[in-house]
Amino acid sequence: MTDEIRKNFASDNVSPACPAVMDAMMRANAGNVGSYGDDALSRSLNARFGEVFETEVAVFPIVTGTAANSLALSSLVAPYGAVLCDQSAHINNDEGGAPEFFMHGAKLVTLPSADGRMNAEALRTGLRVNAEGGILKPPIHALSLTQATEWGTVYAPKSLAALCEIAHDHDVRVHLDGSRLSNAIAHLGCTPAEATWKAGVDVLSFGGTKCGAMAAEAVVFFVNDRTRPVLKDFERRIKRSGHLWSKARFLSAQLLALLEDDLWLKNSTHANAMAQRIVEGLRRHAGAQLPFETQGNEVFVILPDRLVEELEAAGFGFYRWPTPEGVSGTLIRLVPSFHTRIEDVDALLAEIAA
Repeated sequence: MTDEIRKNFASDNVSPACPAVMDAMMRANAGNVGSYGDDALSRSLNARFGEVFETEVAVFPIVTGTAANSLALSSLVAPYGAVLCDQSAHINNDEGGAPEFFMHGAKLVTLPSADGRMNAEALRTGLRVNAEGGILKPPIHALSLTQATEWGTVYAPKSLAALCEIAHDHDVRVHLDGSRLSNAIAHLGCTPAEATWKAGVDVLSFGGTKCGAMAAEAVVFFVNDRTRPVLKDFERRIKRSGHLWSKARFLSAQLLALLEDDLWLKNSTHANAMAQRIVEGLRRHAGAQLPFETQGNEVFVILPDRLVEELEAAGFGFYRWPTPEGVSGTLIRLVPSFHTRIEDVDALLAEIAA
């Protein structure tokens, strides 16, 4: 790795795997061990995750977030049912129909929100309208929430608990897309338990790749009366979908490395701090508009069109987002990671200031 300014802020997926993860994979790459999860590292996952989340769990390593979300939801929803999610949700906009494919045709039903966080009253209304539709509506079997949200905002534990309580009152199980859960926990300063099952989450898609893994996610079931019925056959869903790795030790090694000494949270704390440094610099620029509060590591900003073009010409990488109608400028997303340095952020801000 050179000392060149790292200009790619398109996503935390552009970063390398962190050294501790690579070291763990190298240590795992020794000798012959059992396959398909029958190895010491994989067998330790339930106990280790149980320690971190302070409860009984069933952990299933998965390579991609799309597969983790889709497989988790497929276990909660009948083919004639539906999943309720925010309109901005990754499962609705960025997974190419994979959830519907894995769920064998079950429907995604969306609710709009101002900042990616579902409103409790909107949830109540959505569930009521669905129930009133009778046989004409696919029954909602699961609620999927995203933490941190697609707009970089975070649910407070009390807000999350309120949504989960409403869902459970309607016999609906709760899935949490936690691709950036570590960023949310780092922002909230709460425990992993408080951010998940203590608030009422039943199933978690645990994100590892964005906070330092090479390629490792996990479906984590918090074992309770709502999840026990679906656990029995979940491994068969993984196998049938082609996501049961024979050399599972390499997935498990990555996940365990992230949990060691809270590395996943330390990496995300750094990414969040770099995002705040970007925000502080943007606030000093008269032409910058920040439509959302930055609570994780995603910064959304509306900049003058010409400035966006100049940033691209200077080699900075980012995604353009649909700009709200009637707003002058271009909405872009900037995402630092554990690998982002202060000098990288300052180079970006200097270019914007210039």
